[in-house]
Amino acid sequence: MTTPDSLISSKANRGYWDSAADDYQAEHGSFLRDDGFIWGPEGLDESSASLLGEVRGLSVLEVGCGAGQCGRYLTAQGASVAAFDVSHRQLQHSRRIDLDSGTSLPVVQADAEKIPFLDDSFDLACSAFGALPFVADATNTLREVSRVLKPGGQFVFAVSHPMRWAFPDDPGPGGLTSDRSYFDRTPYLEQNEAGEVTYVEHHRTMGDWIKAITRAGLRLDELVEPEWPDGHDRIWGGWSPLRGRHFPGTAIFRVTSP
Repeated sequence: MTTPDSLISSKANRGYWDSAADDYQAEHGSFLRDDGFIWGPEGLDESSASLLGEVRGLSVLEVGCGAGQCGRYLTAQGASVAAFDVSHRQLQHSRRIDLDSGTSLPVVQADAEKIPFLDDSFDLACSAFGALPFVADATNTLREVSRVLKPGGQFVFAVSHPMRWAFPDDPGPGGLTSDRSYFDRTPYLEQNEAGEVTYVEHHRTMGDWIKAITRAGLRLDELVEPEWPDGHDRIWGGWSPLRGRHFPGTAIFRVTSP
């Protein structure tokens, strides 16, 4: 079939994450921590990486927040945080954490290609594997983030490293041998028996990401490729210590709005 457009991608991923949220939080919630900011499966922690810099007193938007763990960390650091996610069930988990912890993270259900905030609303935006891998139009999403950022505001976002797409999603030795072209931009998708798309993850090369950033009018300031740390033995899907020693699994972009 043709590459799913924005409408199909949004509908499919909203349904997927609504159905998968419970299992996702049960499996990964302790690793992410209710008040932690983990950038990806390598375990890179914002408290040590400081990719966002000093956030105290800043207004921050979390894009694709899931259960809002990152937003709570930023709130604890003195930021004023708002967050959104396409999945209602993920946001219900955010509310659960609110009730369990006595915190209150303002969240709204929304699509990353139509961010429901006014222009120039935030000093900073962030996204740890939220929304960006799943949108059909990355340039439009980045334009939306730039729109709600104040002039000179930064957006830091993490996605699957493009190199991973050339290899099977296998954490073991089978995942070390490329079985497809890095330049094959066919998205990964799942369909139900009726042929309806139920999950989409779009593949973009590193060049595609940089093109999307520049077309959105943003400036690329930094690209971080976290190394797999010694002593970290947790497997998360295709991410593993074995593969992490050979090639990067996560790409983190730091960009600035004009």
